[in-house]
This record gives sequence, C-alpha cells and structure tokens, in this order.
Amino acid sequence: MTIDRRSFAAALGALGATTWWGSRAFAQPTGTPVRIGGSLALTGPLSSVGMVHKLTGEIYIDELNKRGGLLGRPVEWVLKDDQSKPDLTRTLYEQLVTSDKVDLLIGPYGTSAILSAMGVAQRYGKTLVHHTFGVPPLAKYDQQFYSWALGPEPQKTVPAIVFDALAAGNKAPKTLAVVTSKFPSVHFISMGVREVAKQRGIREVLFLEWDFGNRDFGPIAARIKDADPDLIWGGALGLEANQILDALKKIDYAPRSSFWYAPAPGPMLKAPEANNALSLTIFEDHPPFTNNPVAAHFTQVFRERATQANLPSNTVEVQAAASYSAWQIIDAAVSATKSLDDKAIATWLRANQVDTIQGKLRFNGPNNYGDDLSRVKQVQDGKWLVVHPKEWAAPGARLR
Repeated sequence: MTIDRRSFAAALGALGATTWWGSRAFAQPTGTPVRIGGSLALTGPLSSVGMVHKLTGEIYIDELNKRGGLLGRPVEWVLKDDQSKPDLTRTLYEQLVTSDKVDLLIGPYGTSAILSAMGVAQRYGKTLVHHTFGVPPLAKYDQQFYSWALGPEPQKTVPAIVFDALAAGNKAPKTLAVVTSKFPSVHFISMGVREVAKQRGIREVLFLEWDFGNRDFGPIAARIKDADPDLIWGGALGLEANQILDALKKIDYAPRSSFWYAPAPGPMLKAPEANNALSLTIFEDHPPFTNNPVAAHFTQVFRERATQANLPSNTVEVQAAASYSAWQIIDAAVSATKSLDDKAIATWLRANQVDTIQGKLRFNGPNNYGDDLSRVKQVQDGKWLVVHPKEWAAPGARLR
C-alpha cells in the first residue's frame, strides 16, 4: 500500500483535528506506575543526538501523565546510559527485563544499539518500539516496530529522492564522491547510493570508508578535494559531518553540493561551512508540518525545554520527530488494546495505522516497515528547511 502526498496531507489535517488535547481536562493518573524501559547514548560519540531523544521522551511522558497516563496509571521512564556502546546496550536491556522488570520497552538511539536491544526483546518475547534503525532487512523480529518512516528499501528510495531533489533544482550531479562510516545504517544506505547513481549515469569519482569512532578526517578531506565531485554523499553520523566539513575548510575547499545522512542537527546548523548542506528528514519545525496542532504544541514545548537545557539547537527536526513518534506508537497501542501485554500490542500494531506528527504510520510491510515518507531538507542561513518535494517545502523555500 502507498499513500499519495495529497491523501497524506488530508490525513495530517485530520490528525490535528482529532488528537489535540490542549483544552481538555483529564483525571490524574493513580496506582502503580507503568514502567517503560530503554537506554540512550547519553555519553560517547552519539551523545549529541542521544540528548535530543532524551529531552523528547521527557516531554512526551510529562504530557502523557497530564493526560491521565496509560490505563489510568502514571508512566515512568526507566532510562539508562548505553554510552554509545552496542555491547553495553545488550546488557542494559537484559537488566531492564530481568532485574528492573519494566512493563514495556522503547529502543535506544542508533542501528547497532537497536539491534542489540532487539535480540534481548526477542529472547524474552517483548515488543520493541524503536526510532532510528536504518537497515530494514536486519529487522527480522516480528514484535519490533519502527517509527522513522523510512520504508523497507531505503537503500533505493533515499538516494532516489535526493537525486530527484537536485534534478528538480537544476543541480543534478554528473560526478559523485561517496564517503561513509562503517556504522551499519549509514553504510547500508551509502552502498545503495552507489547502485542508484550508476543506474542514473552519475559517475563515481571517489569511494572511502572509515571506522566508526574515527576523528581524523584530514586525509579524507584531501581525497575529496582531489576528486572535486559535483556532490559529496556523506554517510556520516552525529558530529562526523561537521568534522569533515571543518577538515575541508582547513584545506580551502568548499563543496559544490553535499548531502549528509544523519548529522547532529544543532551543530550542523551552527557551522558556517555547512550552509546549503542537504540532509534527510520526516519532519521540520515549519509549515505545513506544524499546521497539525499536536505537532505545533510539541515544537513549542521542545523549543522552550531545549533552550533551558542548552542544547545546540532548540528546534524539532527528524531526530526529535522520530523519537516523539515512537512514544505515540506505544501510547496508541496500549490505549487501543487496554493492555500491557506485549503480544497483544504487537498484533494490534501489525493490523492498524497510528497517527503521529509525521502522518499515519503502518507496520504491515516487509519486516513491519511501511511507507517511505522522506523529504529532503537544506541548511539555509542557520535553519533546516524542507526543499523537496515542493508540497512539503517551507513557505518560500527552494533548493539553493
């Protein structure tokens, strides 16, 4: 099943009309808390993004408890720091299930950590809702559900929408440099880029890989400058994109065009050398996304709380939106089934769609993946603005 853009826009409007709770009164939750367990990268190389997910979860739980909690009970998030280490993540999820005895699970940040958590969830028959798993073919467990609407074949669909965006803006590349971390999700997408580029007649002039955790990008920058591509495709995670752009700046090279798959959103906005850089998104803090009143309320609260927390950016974008959507999935499934039973929740999710701030999500495709709702955004003068497709572009925005 596919959702055309016009139908999706109508669904987004209906979501705002039916789920806004701003003026309603709710009974205070009582009784034993519903405990939802998970970990995040609060320290280590992924912490710049992990903190965005932490703040988002805190906001959602605060709002949820104001609305009566789950099943009339207050909700408690049992959160642990996995330090950006997949092996530690596995241990922490074992603890959450066996020692902490949480009722439900929510996934960590990052594909490798989620895969570790997924193995634990499968061993104990727990449903796992997660938000940033980028290799759908590895998501074999039938009780896992993904909130970032990336579709079942992002290695094909993500490069396609990026190349389409460039072509629509009269910036179709003739040459391409693919530089990528070996981190599973970004590497998976980057390998797909090579195939899609070949099919479109785009000549690959450079392909480089680095081990996750690398901090010396000088040699990579030098190779990029020598290749001088029309487009740099960066399979970069977190601050890696900033580090590459900084290394390029030090050798007096400004990319003609660059795309970065999963950058740290705030730091990229603040780097002058990142102006006009492209990335992927499902939601940004501007219309038409914020025409949905639930989304508008979340973006306002996030802005206030992120400012108080001194986060590098105080605007909602793809990471916060995917995280918020994961909490919405849990909320919807528990409310619909009136149960904390993992199998009942999983059965309901496979059979139903869930309203989220990015639109209606479904889970009845390959490996419980649904539609690809990706858009292309660009850094423009310190803001992330969607530029493609045009019906989702920020008012007045176009590709630079």
